Amino acid sequence: MIPHKINRSATQIMAEVISNKKFGPYHHMVFAVGEMAANIKPGNFVAISVGGEQSSLILRRAFAIYRAIDKGPMGGSIELVIAPHGQGSTWLCSRAVGDFVDLIGPLGTSFGIPTTNANTMLVGGGYGSAPLFALAELLKNRGCRVDMVLGASTANKIFAPLEGKRTVSSLTLTTDDGSAGIHGQISEAIPRLIRELGTEVIYSCGPMGMLAAIAKIAKDFDIAHQCSVEESMACGIGVCMTCVVPIRNGDGVKMVRTCIDGPVMDGSEIIWDRKEVLDAMNI
Repeated sequence: MIPHKINRSATQIMAEVISNKKFGPYHHMVFAVGEMAANIKPGNFVAISVGGEQSSLILRRAFAIYRAIDKGPMGGSIELVIAPHGQGSTWLCSRAVGDFVDLIGPLGTSFGIPTTNANTMLVGGGYGSAPLFALAELLKNRGCRVDMVLGASTANKIFAPLEGKRTVSSLTLTTDDGSAGIHGQISEAIPRLIRELGTEVIYSCGPMGMLAAIAKIAKDFDIAHQCSVEESMACGIGVCMTCVVPIRNGDGVKMVRTCIDGPVMDGSEIIWDRKEVLDAMNI
């Protein structure tokens, strides 16, 4: 058993790869995780040992969980969406069906669900949008209106737009190059959509720059904003201190670990402006 402040049910297992399919620039991978799947909530992540036993890659890689299924032909399973950018993620994407990986989960905080039937907006950038699909299903089952906005630099980097359309009340696409949907950055479309849809809560996943822009918009409209923070995590269990972000702490600054206090955090608490952090610390 791996002790963990947020997920006391987190365990370390050898998870079998039961599917690995390429979709555009991403890999959609499914792992058999047994009873672990029943404890997973939208927003949680797993930390996977990459590179194999002889590798120099000694630090784990954190991956947001796309979907968890607690019952199936092979028992509980989880699905991950992975972009093979670095050496670790490329190694993981090369795993074949039947291979095993060393995996710890579920880790981190999950998205909070409104107690009333709120109008919600889910904003996702690139493959960072993966955790929003399970969240959309949960919100829909709770009676919330769910509007989804997916953006990326170009059309083929928008993940699962057809699935998004089946799950939500409305789907808006944006691309930086105009190859799909609205031409421009995703944050540029949000204010108009908030007004049109009567949005009351925003959930966001994606690059830190996008999250910062959404946080400012949410503040301007005085609406709640929960974001899944994308900081590099080396251990996933609060030991290494590589994933800290600054939050407001009275008149000062407090550094918190996104693997323990996140990755889902209140966007209004995070200090997104580096100059503001330095000023608050008198640096």
